Amino acid sequence: MMNIKTVPTQPFADQKPGTSGLRKKVPVFQQPHYLENFVQSIFDSLEGFQGQTLVLGGDGRYYNRQAIQIILKMAAASGFGRVLVGRSGILSTPAASCVIRKNAAFGGIILSASHNPAGPNEDFGIKYNISNGGPAPEKVTEAIFARSTAIATYKILDVADVDLDKLGSFKLGEMNVEVIDAVNDYAQLMESLFDCDRIRELLASGHFRMCMDSMHAVTGPYAHRLFEQRLGAPLGTVQNGEPLEDFGGGHPDPNLVYAHDLVERLFGDNAPDFGAASDGDGDRNMILGRHFFVTPSDSLAVLAANAKLVPAYRDGLAGIARSMPTSQAADRVAAQLGIDCYETPTGWKFFGNLLDAGKATLCGEESFGTGSNHVREKDGLWAVLFWLNILSVRQQSVEQIVREHWQTYGRNYYSRHDYEGVESDRANALVTDLRAAMPTLKGKQFGGYQVDYCDDFSYTDPVDGSVSQKQGIRLGFTDGSRIVFRLSGTGTQGATLRVYLESYESNPAHHNRDPQVALRDLIAIAEQVAQIRQFTGMEQPTVIT
Repeated sequence: MMNIKTVPTQPFADQKPGTSGLRKKVPVFQQPHYLENFVQSIFDSLEGFQGQTLVLGGDGRYYNRQAIQIILKMAAASGFGRVLVGRSGILSTPAASCVIRKNAAFGGIILSASHNPAGPNEDFGIKYNISNGGPAPEKVTEAIFARSTAIATYKILDVADVDLDKLGSFKLGEMNVEVIDAVNDYAQLMESLFDCDRIRELLASGHFRMCMDSMHAVTGPYAHRLFEQRLGAPLGTVQNGEPLEDFGGGHPDPNLVYAHDLVERLFGDNAPDFGAASDGDGDRNMILGRHFFVTPSDSLAVLAANAKLVPAYRDGLAGIARSMPTSQAADRVAAQLGIDCYETPTGWKFFGNLLDAGKATLCGEESFGTGSNHVREKDGLWAVLFWLNILSVRQQSVEQIVREHWQTYGRNYYSRHDYEGVESDRANALVTDLRAAMPTLKGKQFGGYQVDYCDDFSYTDPVDGSVSQKQGIRLGFTDGSRIVFRLSGTGTQGATLRVYLESYESNPAHHNRDPQVALRDLIAIAEQVAQIRQFTGMEQPTVIT
């Protein structure tokens, strides 16, 4: 007889999921009933899952193991038939998507705050993914939030904790729990997509060296298995490869600021030929050549332009999708290939419909996320393998490949300026002020730049017709340059103002400029239009990428 407890509770007012689920500080999640309320709200918002399969895992951050025990017992009490959980509670976000799809699961719960810091007083997160392996669409997250505002009880099985470190199957009440190898299904999927023999030759040639920085986050076991064990890269190729509950005290965001160890190595003496880093939950990537940084926007464009060199994409691409703030470099490739390029709001869930409908094959975001139709999440290690496949075929350096790309398509100078931890009131006031100024900006002249349009980006999904409004304020100029202002939904403290700057340069003689120099006039216009210093109280951005 199952011992199911029905526990009375009261709603919390702050359980509205953001771009990527619910993210809060660990002590918030540790409040009595907090996590349980949200999990029950997920289950109460779903229909027809009785007897079905749920996938469960996370990025290994602090509170991951405790949360998994709670969720297992609640899933058993709510009637799931089976839960597949990663060994030690570990599943990268793309691997979770892979496991959901491979096992035709009803859905999955991923415990991650992505690239945010981890530890007892740092960040934790939880999100629900649907049966296609992708993040829940807005109608689902809105239903979860609505339920969380009215919840009065939750159900949990009164039973001992599960041994998460031992592979195998066992019963939790009437529910089957299978502790699975977190890496296996994902590694098999990668081997089916890429020319692993060519990559193996490259890594074994002795002429090519790579460095993979897993930043003490979830991709360590995946990178060790793939690069060092299966593809023959020398031991030591993967650095910071052991997942730690606090990510080694680092900030697992693979950009030039937070992945500074890797950046110093690739820009130092005797640098490797290729460097890459991934983030907390494994869905982001940074690509570096020797003394050369590839922007995520350029990376998407280069992958698209070279896709036919990779077995999985040899027959061509159905289309390309990018988030609105991502540079228009991919649009130029799509135009040359004669395929559609879709511009979506930020958030991977918007790509899911396009991928499911066969409208897009590759997609990417400027925030170091790239992916394809192989799963329904962005995928850091997939992007690294894609680059290695291209390098193995073309036998050129990263820098040579990117510079040739610019010669063919032109260079989209691009940068993102982040103002982190801005007081929410001040950030909202900046946006309100900017929206009020929008009608007056069209046609206005700023030095050599004339405003062509100014709008608040709205997206109508071409598959289901759903509309997402107020997705970022765009200032477009007659020469094709852009400035975009957006408040981010991925932090847990205050607000992050993101300012995106883009300018197109067709002349190869002008392709060697520092992006901050090339974009200097646009940076000044952004300050003038939005009064960033005045509203944020900050003299300069926290992070420039």
